[in-house]
Amino acid sequence: VQLQASGGGLVQAGGSLRLSCAASGRLYSSSVINWFRQGPGKEREFVAAMRWGRGSTYYADSVKGRFTISKDTAQNTVYLQMNSLKPEDTATYYCTRGTSPYEKPGPSYHWGQGTQVTVSS
Repeated sequence: VQLQASGGGLVQAGGSLRLSCAASGRLYSSSVINWFRQGPGKEREFVAAMRWGRGSTYYADSVKGRFTISKDTAQNTVYLQMNSLKPEDTATYYCTRGTSPYEKPGPSYHWGQGTQVTVSS
């Protein structure tokens, strides 16, 4: 199953964006979809996660209360609704499939292009 992140763009501080993570095939209930981001000159960091089967959600402290992760089971898609965006949210956002929240793939993982989010002040 391949994942494709999309929905990024340029937005002013305080604005909103919704990112999508579309799976090319069925996601099993044991799957966990994680969102990560990497800002300019920064390490890649965890943003949010959802257990596909249970729907349990997890958030980094930096986005809690502003970002919401959700899913569309019929579309095999996970969304990341980002509200009250700040310039420090500027980053390339990636989604991954794993078995645990916060799970960062190994060094050989191919991250793909991700989707760019730019928040202007």
